Amino acid sequence: MIPEGPRFFGRRRGKALRVTGRTLVETLLPRLAIDEPGPGTVLDPASLFSTPPAEVWLEVGFGGGEHLAWQALHNPEVGLIGGEVFLNGIASLLGHVDRDGIGNIRVFPEDVRRLFPALPDASLARVFVLFPDPWPKKRHAERRFIGGGNLDQLSRLMRDGGELRIATDDETYKQWAVDRMAERPDFENITADPARKVEDWPATRYETKAREQGRSPVFLRYRRRPRAWQ
Repeated sequence: MIPEGPRFFGRRRGKALRVTGRTLVETLLPRLAIDEPGPGTVLDPASLFSTPPAEVWLEVGFGGGEHLAWQALHNPEVGLIGGEVFLNGIASLLGHVDRDGIGNIRVFPEDVRRLFPALPDASLARVFVLFPDPWPKKRHAERRFIGGGNLDQLSRLMRDGGELRIATDDETYKQWAVDRMAERPDFENITADPARKVEDWPATRYETKAREQGRSPVFLRYRRRPRAWQ
């Protein structure tokens, strides 16, 4: 275990899992889980998959896993890593994996920031940060994922031309994300219309819930600029 690391503030458990969920956590998760890397560990993400993928994508906080599962099914040549600490969300993803026979997903069942130091530079082709906890209170702004050190890490980990996708329905977080990304010379804004998604961006349960409650999500896309440009 890593003795020092980022502090996590969110929930780790919700309602008690049903029998099916508990069984999947006990039997399937051990086959898909990425162990927390020790200090100094360097991990080749492609080596995590039984068939070496053409590229590796990462979803930060995959919620119920419906987006991650959709991407895996529609991009079988890609290896997808999902980071999530909420046990109920992990169980939900495992249900998708089990039902659909998905073989190109691996799970980091811990704060994904603890995985970052072990991943090599330019090892990720795409990263998703979809409907993260907005931490709307001003005193909690430093907890928001989009910003500072987290973007420094993503910049290091993403290959030239890699795509970062961000979605949120929170009014405070919308402007926060736009402003933080505008400060980054290493990322180019390629969002055509923030109110519209590209075709390969399926809805999540959080998006559906937001729309039902009258909130309008935004969908932001950024491209990692070539390192030689910087």
